[in-house]
Amino acid sequence: MTQNAWRKSSYSSSQGDNCVELVGLGEAVGIRDSKAPDEPELLLTRETFRALIANLKHYRW
Repeated sequence: MTQNAWRKSSYSSSQGDNCVELVGLGEAVGIRDSKAPDEPELLLTRETFRALIANLKHYRW
């Protein structure tokens, strides 16, 4: 995956903590921790990613 394809979440803090990055990969979505870009990323189907986001919206932080 190319470095410039990753996008940081707009909800990530400006202090560099809690940074999530996403990349569209056709039928999949890649998710990684921007503080550890060389670590393995999580790959989800777009359907699973939509379900994850829907569930996170209902989670009480």
